[in-house]
Amino acid sequence: MRHKVVRARAPLRLGFGGGGTDVSPYCDDFGGVILNATISKFAHVTIEHRGDGRASFHSADLGEEWEGPAESCLPIDGKAVLLKGVYNRMVRDFNGGRPLSIKVTSYADAPAGSGLGTSSSVVVALTEAFRFWLGAPLGMYELAHLAYEIERNDLALAGGRQDQYAAAFGGINFMEFGADDHVIINPLRVPQNIVQELESGLVTYFTGASRESANIIDEQSQRMRESHTASLDALHSMKRAAYSMKESLLRGDIAGLAKTLGESWHQKKKTAASIANPEIDRVYDLALAAGAIGGKVSGAGGGGFMMFLIDPPRREGLMRELRKQGGLASTCIICPHGAGAWRVK
Repeated sequence: MRHKVVRARAPLRLGFGGGGTDVSPYCDDFGGVILNATISKFAHVTIEHRGDGRASFHSADLGEEWEGPAESCLPIDGKAVLLKGVYNRMVRDFNGGRPLSIKVTSYADAPAGSGLGTSSSVVVALTEAFRFWLGAPLGMYELAHLAYEIERNDLALAGGRQDQYAAAFGGINFMEFGADDHVIINPLRVPQNIVQELESGLVTYFTGASRESANIIDEQSQRMRESHTASLDALHSMKRAAYSMKESLLRGDIAGLAKTLGESWHQKKKTAASIANPEIDRVYDLALAAGAIGGKVSGAGGGGFMMFLIDPPRREGLMRELRKQGGLASTCIICPHGAGAWRVK
């Protein structure tokens, strides 16, 4: 036994541009691009040695628990599914199929379904913890791809590709996704003064309503398979907007980025009927009236976190108006680091 306790964490992310173009079949047929940034909110996991022949899993923030005999392949029965899915794959691939008698605990700084990639960050954090625990030879690309395979293939959970790579790499990245799982992550060397200007005008607003992103993604994918013209044209536009936002960010043109962000949000709403709703539209219009230059719902849409960019001197006024709506408005700090694990004892 190498360790008694190992912890790991992986950052959550905000998606600025291209969201949805990382989902099949679009990225397979046309190539997808994503501009995103990780933030100082995290998914956290702890692995503890038990040694009594049993394994236990606790998703503390979801209130889900499972305990049973430590086996090489645990049942995926609806409780702590993400945690058991990672366990099964890591035991199979990196422990010779030998079961591990351990206790696994996870929690995140934002709810599942909030649009910040929380579920994928949990998977990346636990995969990183197991990598450390087992001494598995995984680099950042391999870590992210394995987490993607666990979610999308092993557990058959619908979704895109950006979340796992954001959580593994951290920082501000421009991501390219092609056919046959071809991925290129381009870390952007954004000068610190530009990062600080971005942070100074950034506001997140949690609507208090999480959503099931898989349903929205399934609708987007179905529309693409049916060659739904409006949805396809919107995704092409969002892809172009991601390039534009990257250029604006690197030049330090935050107002230009914000304007394109808003334009891209209106295109995103065309890709699936459930992405927006009257309450989201009402809050969005209120934010614009309070001075926001542009914004969007983070992630697949339908609820969760909204994000806005505003001239920094007007930020407090925007947050004051948003708080009157009953949700949680807050500032946001970019996190430059990806997933990491460490030994406690």
